[in-house]
Amino acid sequence: MTTRILFVCLGNICRSPTAEGVFRALAAEGGVDVEVDSAGTSAWHVGSPPDSRAMAEAAGRGIDLSGLRARQAEPEDFERFDLIVGMDRSNVTRLEALRPAGNTTPVALFLGYAEGGLPTEVPDPYYEDNFPQVFDMLDAASRGLVARIAAGQELAQ
Repeated sequence: MTTRILFVCLGNICRSPTAEGVFRALAAEGGVDVEVDSAGTSAWHVGSPPDSRAMAEAAGRGIDLSGLRARQAEPEDFERFDLIVGMDRSNVTRLEALRPAGNTTPVALFLGYAEGGLPTEVPDPYYEDNFPQVFDMLDAASRGLVARIAAGQELAQ
């Protein structure tokens, strides 16, 4: 059975497309059947490719993000996906505001799937220029979530 996951950050050019690429690669490596996408809670960058620094960091680690384009999260995403993960509390709050009445799709903070004492929120590297550290966080959370899916565990935290 295919598990469908949406990764969400603010603009969909740094954190969430990187999470999409990392998660997709790790799921394929582990033989886990997934459908993944990413989106932003804002419309600032709709149609744009990921930030060049995010693409460079991912490429340096063997992951190609060049085919991804930013889009804005929408209420229909709650019907399309089995799990929606936000990169920080602000994004989770914005996602909850989009949730259609009666919908029960889990929305969680992505780093909640990581092991090893990471913070609860993925910092936005757009201004901090900490792409290597953010990539490491996204990799850790992706590994945890892939393992959870492979083990048939509940997606909600």
